[in-house]
Amino acid sequence: MKTAERIDTRAVMTSRPGRPAGRSLLRIGPWIAIPVRRATVIAAVVTLLLLLGAAVATLSLGRLGIDPADLPSALMGEATGKNAFVLNRLRGPRLVVAIATGAAFGLSGALFQSVTRNPLGSPDVIGLGAGSGAGAAAAALFFPDHVPVPVGALLGAVTAMAVVYFSTGTGFRNPGRLVVSGIGVAAMSTALTQYVVYAVERDKASALTAYINGSLSARSWDDATTIWGVLLVCLPLAALLARPLSIGEMGDDLSTGLGARPARTATAAVTLSIVLSAGAVSVAGPIAFVSLTAPQIAKRVTRSGGPHLVMSTLLGALLLVLADLTAQQLPLFDNLPVGLYTMAVGGAYLGYLLLREWKRPAV
Repeated sequence: MKTAERIDTRAVMTSRPGRPAGRSLLRIGPWIAIPVRRATVIAAVVTLLLLLGAAVATLSLGRLGIDPADLPSALMGEATGKNAFVLNRLRGPRLVVAIATGAAFGLSGALFQSVTRNPLGSPDVIGLGAGSGAGAAAAALFFPDHVPVPVGALLGAVTAMAVVYFSTGTGFRNPGRLVVSGIGVAAMSTALTQYVVYAVERDKASALTAYINGSLSARSWDDATTIWGVLLVCLPLAALLARPLSIGEMGDDLSTGLGARPARTATAAVTLSIVLSAGAVSVAGPIAFVSLTAPQIAKRVTRSGGPHLVMSTLLGALLLVLADLTAQQLPLFDNLPVGLYTMAVGGAYLGYLLLREWKRPAV
């Protein structure tokens, strides 16, 4: 009799309306139950393992790398000599910054693409990266002894987003106006950046060019504290937006009928996306295409709908760590900015999308 009761209860649980096939509930305490897909959990675990492997490779490869046998003790605080220098000054901060920066870019792109329902959408499209580059350039040219370049980049990003916000006439609520206004702001910002690079001295221009392409060289623990602080503040807020974003992807009319507020959700998601991108840009420069490609890879890995916030965060971290590992270890080039490698990946991705569209039969 007890066996029959257990079977009946289980049948009711699996046939409960509103729970899609392939999903289970992750319970945190008596009040929180989060629906998760098994495929997403598996993909997240695999991504974490790949990220761990890339992190170990970053710390151990190359002439100055830490021997893998010594790595556990070094991470426990027992590093000395060369190992201490590599872990605490050379590669450790750079790796920690890369993980958080990539995660911030990936989560930012997922939020933005979910709101705009555009696979080519990212904060770069609305001029944030270009604005940060212009701010960094202006700081280097006009206030070289008063405003640090990263602070200039942050101010430039904030200014660009303020211009976009007011120029649309609807704030961040209308995705179409947002993109059009952002393209104009990006064009003006790029023009200012190119003028500054042309006008400043050659040595300063070289350093500035590296920054505005996105670089993780010479990162410090202060940079790591900054970006991890931004990420840890934004993650709970993104979690609160996960359900409204999922409902919003059904369309404004249906989501409004279900009690959601798509305009408020869009404003909150775009604002949070901008904060994440601005935080990442302030420590690493406008690294391109991570926010564009990470959500799309997440969508294809999980093969499901939804904003994919967790997977986009993990894949953004993995993409940037792999790109930085390539930048450090590729023998053909010496210390190229990591942003150039992400641009190459993003260009290949856009080429793939273009070829796929060409192969589709005309309707």
